[in-house]
Amino acid sequence: MTGGGRPRAWFAALGGLMVMLTVLTACAGPYQYYEGTGLHDATAAEVAGDWRNVEGTRVVLRKDGTALLEKLDGQDFDFEDGWRLSGTGTWQLTDDNGGQVVRLALTDRTRVERRFPAPTADPSSPEPPSTYSWFFYVDRDEDDGLVLFFMYGDPDVGNMYLMTRETGS
Repeated sequence: MTGGGRPRAWFAALGGLMVMLTVLTACAGPYQYYEGTGLHDATAAEVAGDWRNVEGTRVVLRKDGTALLEKLDGQDFDFEDGWRLSGTGTWQLTDDNGGQVVRLALTDRTRVERRFPAPTADPSSPEPPSTYSWFFYVDRDEDDGLVLFFMYGDPDVGNMYLMTRETGS
């Protein structure tokens, strides 16, 4: 009875590794490896202005690099906690190989609200952050106007939090 246990152990280890890799790669959703829009021609002056979304969020990006935020939800999985932050902060337009990104930082939180209908409250959920950072991808719509967006929630769903320019800005 020699030799039969070794191949069996090797196949069992290989099978365990395959199961683990399958589980790990099953979570690789559509935006988990999103590399940007490829846009490189927006200017900070063009990005500055009043931005809103359909949920009542408002972000004012001022030309001096300061920002006003009202009811801005968390990015990625933080969205699921249901908090919405308001306050002041800073922003900057950056550019890399994947395209341009607006980096927004809340530095002075003035209010926390809950999104309605509120997600199921988890008593072990952490307190909403007093400071927070977002990154918005910069893109153009079909009329060549700018849009800002980030991804939120479950990566397998690919939800997009879209901000559009307030009319008249």
